[in-house]
Amino acid sequence: MPFQSLSDKLTNAFKKFRNKGKLTEADVKAGMREIKLALLEADVNFKVVREFINTVSERAVGSDVLESLVPAQQIVKIVNEELTNLMGGTQSKLTIASKPPTVVMMVGLQGAGKTTHAGKLAGLYKKQGKHPLLVACDVYRPAAIKQLQIVGEALDIPVFALGDKESPVKIAKEGLKYAESKGYDMVFVDTAGRLHIDEELMNELKSIKAEVNPTEILLTIDAMIGQDAVNVASTFDELLDITGVILTKLDGDTRGGAALSVRHVTGKPIKFVGTGEKLDTIEPFYPDRMASRILGMGDVLSLIEKAEQAYDEKKAAELEEKIRKQTFTLDDYLDQFAQIKKMGSMEQIMGMIPGIKPSQMQDAKIDEKLMARTEAIIKSMTKQEREKPEIINANRKKRIAAGSGTTVEDVNKLLRQFEQIRKMMKQLSGMNPKKMGKLGKMKIPF
Repeated sequence: MPFQSLSDKLTNAFKKFRNKGKLTEADVKAGMREIKLALLEADVNFKVVREFINTVSERAVGSDVLESLVPAQQIVKIVNEELTNLMGGTQSKLTIASKPPTVVMMVGLQGAGKTTHAGKLAGLYKKQGKHPLLVACDVYRPAAIKQLQIVGEALDIPVFALGDKESPVKIAKEGLKYAESKGYDMVFVDTAGRLHIDEELMNELKSIKAEVNPTEILLTIDAMIGQDAVNVASTFDELLDITGVILTKLDGDTRGGAALSVRHVTGKPIKFVGTGEKLDTIEPFYPDRMASRILGMGDVLSLIEKAEQAYDEKKAAELEEKIRKQTFTLDDYLDQFAQIKKMGSMEQIMGMIPGIKPSQMQDAKIDEKLMARTEAIIKSMTKQEREKPEIINANRKKRIAAGSGTTVEDVNKLLRQFEQIRKMMKQLSGMNPKKMGKLGKMKIPF
């Protein structure tokens, strides 16, 4: 989970304030020292930390805080607001050209995830009704073109390529012409990276920029490189005038300093974050939501959006009908698991719920293997068995266990859980509105 260490250290720093009824300037100074150390250990740029601490301290020693009945809450509020400001204040959306196509030039060092995120971004906008084209301009890294083609095929997005013998500038130019002739309204240009910034790389990128006149130049940065992210971002911005940043690998146990430094140092917004290895794990970056997650306040809005994306209105109506008619089957049970899986990993989902801190998740890992095992068991049943599990006798259980690579005990446990759910469904089907309040007391055995 991103910012895990930072979140834990900030929580400990806030405890110093909570233990006191009234705060003095000395208390604030001591607490700010803890917050400063937490930020430095998270690999936030030291100049950024100094300015942040000065701003928070100045606000924290004001009369509104020192004379407040709940000074600790006031300081958390101030830190939350300043963290949000540090990361850009408000969401910065991708600019869409008034006259298509919108050209997005992807730049960055090798290994940051540039090629994959070119595909992820194209996939994100395809879902929004756009018609994207990927252009393969990395002719130096072995298999870079093939990688982009594999990503494009997985997302059903075409890839324009001329092989690794043509110059990247020509490929970009011809790719844009092709997009215009075929009616593609978004073009994502995947450029070459290096293990370090060099003059040859930058000259080539500047030539591509001059040739295709991109609407956006997005710098892809690995969130795990910490302090170096600031230097990389500053150099790319100075030479190319980037328009925004994609922060990748934000799903790991990163220290998070890059996210808290890049925006402040370059003045360019973080527009997207990569949160996993799958091709749909990319999200718009919301500074206020990220600040809330860092401070253990959850991210309810993102959780709701994930639920809405996974929500299938037709299936929901069918489920309601099945509950009413008491015809809920194991196939329906499997469908519910599929809906949940669309929202992402359970750790990510739980991390967005207010009050659940990253440190609490360490010893409370969600068993994703259990969900996979349940799915395997149900898929090993015949259609008749899924519709009428009461016919599953001892011999059938042995066959199902063997087919799913599980044990008869696993099969029995699933059937017991499903029977409990069906009993609950039966109660729901006959419940009048006045009794709905009792639902909160029911324990759903998922």
